[in-house]
Amino acid sequence: MKITIWHHTSCGSSKGALQYLESKGQKPEIYLYMKEKPGKAELQAVLEKLGMKPSELLRPDEKKGEELGLYNGASEETILQAMSEHPVLIQRPIVITEKGAVLARPKSKIDSIL
Repeated sequence: MKITIWHHTSCGSSKGALQYLESKGQKPEIYLYMKEKPGKAELQAVLEKLGMKPSELLRPDEKKGEELGLYNGASEETILQAMSEHPVLIQRPIVITEKGAVLARPKSKIDSIL
């Protein structure tokens, strides 16, 4: 089964999810979304798999989000656009398989899609 993790190398939760997958004998494809910057269409597709709105995937209390006014009633479209331009705004880690996708907080949520 193909497994993809949207990984941020300096994030403890992301590192923990990657280690969790590896401890289960999985070798996920690592998508370095901070460098590769997913476009709006890619983000929308992942949000659909997650069953979430952009505002639900928005990292809380992120400085860039405050600068852009995203925590004061911004539209879902505005948040989606901001996430595509500033991936630091995306909560992590996201794990995707053919069975679905989860925001792996806590990392045990990964089990539901393995």
